[in-house]
Amino acid sequence: MRIVLISTPIGFLGSGKGGGVELTLNSLVSGLLSLGHSVDVIAPKKSKLNDSNEKAKLHVVEGQDQISWQHQNYNSPVSIPDNSLLAGMLEKGLDIAKQADVLLNMSYDWLPIWMTLNVEIPIAHIISMGSESLVISNLISKVHAKHPYNFAFHSKIQASDYPFIKKPTIIGNGFKLDNYIFQDSLKGPLAWVGRVAPEKGLEDAVFAANELGEKLNVWGVIEDETYASKIEQSFPKGTIDWMGFLTTDELQKELGKCRVLLNTPKWNEAYGNVVVEALACGVPVIAYKRGGPSEIIQHGQTGYLANPDDKESLLSYVEIIEKIKRKNCREWVEKNASTDIFANKVMNWLNKVINEYK
Repeated sequence: MRIVLISTPIGFLGSGKGGGVELTLNSLVSGLLSLGHSVDVIAPKKSKLNDSNEKAKLHVVEGQDQISWQHQNYNSPVSIPDNSLLAGMLEKGLDIAKQADVLLNMSYDWLPIWMTLNVEIPIAHIISMGSESLVISNLISKVHAKHPYNFAFHSKIQASDYPFIKKPTIIGNGFKLDNYIFQDSLKGPLAWVGRVAPEKGLEDAVFAANELGEKLNVWGVIEDETYASKIEQSFPKGTIDWMGFLTTDELQKELGKCRVLLNTPKWNEAYGNVVVEALACGVPVIAYKRGGPSEIIQHGQTGYLANPDDKESLLSYVEIIEKIKRKNCREWVEKNASTDIFANKVMNWLNKVINEYK
């Protein structure tokens, strides 16, 4: 099968600005190639695919980034900039998809979903967020009425944000496990990974580190400098060790040395890629019991689920994290979140989408 993927219009692949979509896209491409499919990827200029995905054909497009829906109000109208990167990517993708089996959209935005109603080419959408926009949710409802199979979600809790979809397709996620080295580091530092932005709740993880008199290693793009500075000023100097954004290979080497990953989002994460990346390295995770991570973490087996926004609860679990057997973490990923498992789920779904158009 020939599959055309459209990436996120927020940052080029490799920049870290696209968040979990970047990792998901590379993982999916790897899985699809291993299953023998042909893959074209449409992405912003400067994008690079992982070296292992060299058999995929990369098409880059210039243009102005979209504003992330995470940083807009729920009732905001659709905004498409002049020289729109998203429009350019969609135009290129639709052109290539004329000779392909399906166009797979990975950008959470209005325009590609709207196009589903206006072209004969099968367009499937991996929805990467919960309901962040009224206008997009309403459009998904409208498209779903005509094409009931065209949307897939990473977790059940994410899909519940779209209650009009009675039987949602849940595909989870998957990772190339050769890229993650298991480490049995029981005495390592505390870790936090993600975009540094208010919805990620970094301050709660810093609180736990400060209470324990430890440093918190923070990896990720600092998306909101004001927010980062405010947190730093709220705690003793040196509590946060800013480690920057690293490639998967570099990150997993450092993350694997840590004794626990703290996951503290203030919103419902669709899945929780960094949670699975940590588990793949053998690192147990303590997360708030909300969003995708609450479906991934097995409480008491691969980590702990703390009451949402309860910093004291988070702290109490850090103090007993050595009870978690690190091999349990790696084994869960091997059984549930490899690239092959993920790609097979996606292919089963895409076959249903394509059959709708026959």
